Amino acid sequence: MKVLVLYDYPPSPGGLATQGDLLYRGLQELGVDVHAAHFESAQEKEWYYRWFKPDMVVGVGYWGHTPQLVLHPKRYGIMAVPWLVADGYIANYQEVLNRLPLILVTSHWVKEMYVRDGIDSSIIEVLPVGCDTDAFIPFAKDDPKIMAVREALGVAPDQLMILTIGGDAASKGAREVMQALVLIDAKAPDWKYVCKVWPQPRTKVQNLLDLELATQLGIEKNVTYATNTISRNFMPYLVAACDIYAAPSRLEGFGMAQVEAGSCEKPVIGINAMGMLDTLIHEKTAFLAKVAEKITVGEVILGQESGFAEHHKVHFDIPRTVDYRADVQDIADHLLTLMFDPLLREHMGKAGRVHVEKNFNYKIVAKRFLDILQNRLGMN
Repeated sequence: MKVLVLYDYPPSPGGLATQGDLLYRGLQELGVDVHAAHFESAQEKEWYYRWFKPDMVVGVGYWGHTPQLVLHPKRYGIMAVPWLVADGYIANYQEVLNRLPLILVTSHWVKEMYVRDGIDSSIIEVLPVGCDTDAFIPFAKDDPKIMAVREALGVAPDQLMILTIGGDAASKGAREVMQALVLIDAKAPDWKYVCKVWPQPRTKVQNLLDLELATQLGIEKNVTYATNTISRNFMPYLVAACDIYAAPSRLEGFGMAQVEAGSCEKPVIGINAMGMLDTLIHEKTAFLAKVAEKITVGEVILGQESGFAEHHKVHFDIPRTVDYRADVQDIADHLLTLMFDPLLREHMGKAGRVHVEKNFNYKIVAKRFLDILQNRLGMN
């Protein structure tokens, strides 16, 4: 079998690129004849279609990438199997997607959203995102590399470092985490909250709003936003430098960083909803805060990125849930529990590592991918 994997290739540090690259690597290591190409490069994709002649193209993205991941290979007679994440709802391309023999999604929640939005459940299979458990490993707190990370972030040796990573921090629940930290600040051990966000135009405004909130809450001296560009090689050390990974996300189709934190033996605070129900085990590998609110919309304005003309209005007969808010008091309680109990942090971290190695190692995910192709499409 010959497979072409489409994603942000060569991989950037972002989640979708990592998702695609780990599948590519896993298939390589399993002996599959596989190549990778950038999902937006029409010329490069066509080049592979003509000489490599793949049996199938698997493309990583969300439903708005259907033209690049599905329509382009189909135009050349190549079978397309998209591996999709969610962004709250599907507003377009239902007819195209429903004609496919197979769609992969990253969690059972994403499958529920796609079915809700008109995609045939019988063609959807859940394939989790892989994790490089050889890179994301636990480190001793006095390891020079870990100490250097903490020093660079302004985290003192005796401070507890709480970490959130995302394209922007707010979408990962950082504003709720800050509100929770205010509730416990007077009685909690000394702490530093670090948010690592990717430098991009849309995050600049959100970062300023988040930092303004920290100032309003009076905790700005204990909140650090790291916005510089870093490589994937640095990520394991950043994650391993924290004591608690906190990301009760507002919208999460899987939760790659939460899984990577577990692989580094870090306890996680998430939310009892969405993709984290597939990846985290409440009170064993993580604490899942209760859902306080579901944000719904009756209509949205979309554009070319979703296959519409600019300023196209989509009205929903039934309001759609577009994101969630975790219960701030619940987050506070879980933070306080972990902050005062180093043995619990260690115990949950070790359980997290076992859980990730068993279920999300990228080689296991690649093998599961091949099993799905065999069972659903008869491909070897």
